[in-house]
Amino acid sequence: MSFNDPISDLLTRIRNGLQNRTKTVNCINSRVCRGVCDVLRDEGYIESYDVIDNGLGGLIRVHLKYGPRGETVLHTLRRESKPGKRVYTGIENLKRPLDGLGISIVSTSHGVLSDRKCRELKVGGELLATVD
Repeated sequence: MSFNDPISDLLTRIRNGLQNRTKTVNCINSRVCRGVCDVLRDEGYIESYDVIDNGLGGLIRVHLKYGPRGETVLHTLRRESKPGKRVYTGIENLKRPLDGLGISIVSTSHGVLSDRKCRELKVGGELLATVD
């Protein structure tokens, strides 16, 4: 099986897991996917994640987060830059989803960062995803 876009696979598995109300989802391990999971964890959209070694490159087990009454914390998780159309942005053009209540996930020369961190460090990069 050919596998082209691990980031969109990660985001789709998280969306499907939230829709099915599962506690964890498993994704393929890559450095960028771990960076996206770090940003989601630091911003409070997922509980945590673990890297599991299966002998083939590993898996990421993402522990999803729900509210006190079982409502989802993540509502919209959208892939912006795709393999067929890359989207690059500087800090002056970086979106503020939901007027600052959501986040943008950006791949920079300093690693995968949220839009808030990008503004702090004054770096732009490839806009990977937005969370509303």
